[in-house]
Order: sequence, then structure tokens, then C-alpha cells
Amino acid sequence: MKTIYLTLAILLTCCNSVDLKAQDKLAVTKGQKIAFLGDSITAAGARKGGYCELVIRTLNGHGLDVKSRYAGIGGHKSNQMLARLEKDVLSHKPDWMTLSCGVNDVWHGARGVKLEPYKKNITAIVDKAQAAGVKVMLLTSTMIKEDQTNELNQKLAPYNAFLKDLAKEKKCLFADLNADMQEALKKFPADAPKGKQLTSDGVHMNALGNIMMAKGVLKAFGLSVDEIAAAETEWKKGKSKK
Repeated sequence: MKTIYLTLAILLTCCNSVDLKAQDKLAVTKGQKIAFLGDSITAAGARKGGYCELVIRTLNGHGLDVKSRYAGIGGHKSNQMLARLEKDVLSHKPDWMTLSCGVNDVWHGARGVKLEPYKKNITAIVDKAQAAGVKVMLLTSTMIKEDQTNELNQKLAPYNAFLKDLAKEKKCLFADLNADMQEALKKFPADAPKGKQLTSDGVHMNALGNIMMAKGVLKAFGLSVDEIAAAETEWKKGKSKK
């Protein structure tokens, strides 16, 4: 009997060690708060099945008990996000902030924000967040109209290249969602209708688009390929029940 109890104790210790190791590799730790700063894509991402909600749900499924602060506002560009950073994010004292910004800076044309001012705005957002003790994850902007060859996406490319460089310079986590989106689009059948595979209107994410974004963010936070695949199965299972 003593041998059985000893064996059970060892097994339980091993199981607990596995759980701890799984959490140790994650950038997010138990009880932390994540703020999601962005535009309408992020605002919608806070809804059930949105990318922000999927990220929080999945991290909490790993026992992390993380809290969220949703700070997406439709139509917002880098200058507007910088202006409301303190009120909408920093005053809520998050441990982490994901930043999704760039689509409107390009898509809005003459009302948008040109590349050099965009660089200054984004750098200021990162600097202010880090000075407040907030860790930052930069997300590249997703595609506009799901066609990488179009003029808007070509104009967006240097904005995303800047984000990649800034992430290295400022030691931010980095999720290349634009690259993920381009890769995901290749997996659709060649004869599938174009323009709405991952979006509802060419810009705002549909269910599959939100899944694509959530996977990219979770990967950047440190979840393994297998953990993300398991989460995706659960997300899609829940969707199919509706």
C-alpha cells in the first residue's frame, strides 16, 4: 500500500511539473492583465469569437487567470491611439499591451497618416508604454482587400517592415499577422470566391480571420504549435454548435 501511495505521489508531482514547465515558457504569467489597443478590427476582436477574446479564453484555459482591457475604436489611426494611450490603456495598469495599428493610416488615403509620422506615433506609443512598465507586442497590420498585389497593400508593406524593425529595436514581442494572413489565404481552393475568405468585407475579420489573428498572438506569447492546434479545434467546435 505504501508503494502505491508513493507511486501516486510521484505521478502527481510529475504532472504538476509538466504544467509548470508549460507555463514557464509563456511570456504571460498568472494573474496578469493584457490590453488590446487598436482600431475596429480590435474592437470587434473583443466580442465572442473575436481574436482578443480567443486569446484571453485560451490563456485562461491554461490556468493563467489573465484579465483583459479592450481598447479598440473603429476608424482610429496611430495619432489617435497615441492621444488616448494614457486614458484607454496606461491608466488601467496592464502588464501587457498588444498594438494593432496601420490599416486606417493607409486605407484612409488623404485622411490617413503618412509613413514618417506613423513611425513617430508608433515609437512614442511603445516608448510611453514601456516607460510605464507595460510590455508590448507589436502586430503587423492585416491585409486590405485580401489581395497582396493591390496598391493599398503595397503601400502598407513599409509600415509593416517598420514594425518588424521596431520590435527588434525595442525588444517587443512580435506577431507578423500580415504574413500569417497571406499564408492562410494560400490554403483556400483556387476556385474559391476571392476577397472574403478571412474577412467579411475585405478588411474586418470573419470567424476564420479572427482565428488566424488569435493564433498569431498566442504563438508570439509562447504557446506551442500543438497547444494552438488544440485551441483551434475547440474554437471551431464551439462555432459549429451554434
